Amino acid sequence: MGSEPGMGWNWIISLSKYCDVYVITESEYRRQIEEWCGSNPEQSANLHFFWNTIGGDDNALCDKIRKMCWNQGDWRFYRYYKKWQKDTAAIARDIIRGVYPDDSYNKPSSHVKIDILHQLNMIGFREPGYLWEVSRETGVPFVWGPVDAKEGFPMSYVEGAPVKNILFLHVKNIITKIQLLFDKRVRCAANRASIIFSATSNSALSFRKYLNKTSTMMNETGCSFDHNNIDTFEFNHSSPKDEKSRDTFRLLWVGKFDFRKQLQLAIRCMSLLSDKQIELHIVGSGNADKYKEEVRELNMSERIMWRGQLSHEKVQRAMCESDLLFFTSVAEGTPHVVLEALSNGLPVLCFDTCGQGDSVDSSVGIKIPLTNPSQSVCDFAEKISYLYTHPEELKRMSLNCRKRAEELSWDNKARQVIEAYQRILR
Repeated sequence: MGSEPGMGWNWIISLSKYCDVYVITESEYRRQIEEWCGSNPEQSANLHFFWNTIGGDDNALCDKIRKMCWNQGDWRFYRYYKKWQKDTAAIARDIIRGVYPDDSYNKPSSHVKIDILHQLNMIGFREPGYLWEVSRETGVPFVWGPVDAKEGFPMSYVEGAPVKNILFLHVKNIITKIQLLFDKRVRCAANRASIIFSATSNSALSFRKYLNKTSTMMNETGCSFDHNNIDTFEFNHSSPKDEKSRDTFRLLWVGKFDFRKQLQLAIRCMSLLSDKQIELHIVGSGNADKYKEEVRELNMSERIMWRGQLSHEKVQRAMCESDLLFFTSVAEGTPHVVLEALSNGLPVLCFDTCGQGDSVDSSVGIKIPLTNPSQSVCDFAEKISYLYTHPEELKRMSLNCRKRAEELSWDNKARQVIEAYQRILR
């Protein structure tokens, strides 16, 4: 899975290679977690799970809150999430005292000393939880992050959005700055933390600007890189590309059809590339009607392929069959799809912002600056034209993806966090 569930899961199983991890988590995926642990006893030996169900025993309320969570932008969710974080802090206090709930998974047989309290997920700064409070009460060091705390949505890219969306983004940007400046719990968490991991460079700037805090940059998601079998990577990124015809240059776009992702930029860019054998393959979910209408108006229907929502496995295959990931989003944390592209040897074209700007360097892709939609369309078209006429440059980037994927791998990031834990304890 991607998003917060996949991110949180990969962190804990990666950290558990190096330490015991006592995980307090929402119970939505309890069945899948327990099944996985039962099937992987060696890998799960250092994992201990404590369930905190949002909404309590009321199943209808629980489903309602989870639906709010998945509907990004539903502010009602934070009221319930705040209570969930309070209950989480109570469970943490019990664990520190050696009192373990009866329904825990892999419950320790005797009292275990907790060395670090780590507020890991979700990454948004608006809800820092209460583990900082537990840290203050018990003296157990507190770690926060990776945290996404960027200032706001770049308003030059609201062109063509409904008035309602524009007003929402304006209000959200104002609220974000107010919370960064004045939210008491955000300041308490930042002040208590022995170390803050910023999910992006933008977030690190915000911590320094608004909270006067130096943080360590650590993108919240990582590459699935098998250090023990690098030949797998060689096969993934080369074999399917060799099978397909080189007559057509294939761009791949993956994401939800929401405003942040700026799919319209990719579509308009294709109209500037009509003299070249280039296809745009679009994978995603949501209402695509307005985008499809724009494709028809630009007479691009034969060169833009709508692939629908694909399984994770099929997305990986699509990456292996493509020449370039065309990622047009302007507001993200660290997009999982970009890390997956690098894991599959697929170079990336994106904006130089958010987590993609931190993950993609000149060895594996090309970035353009945030400006305005019209300029961005021209900039993207120019870069695609360059790669279209310089296949050797694209091949160089593809071959470099292995090294970059290793640098950004979950295991490499977990070892950096473990080193930070050790520094704190020393």
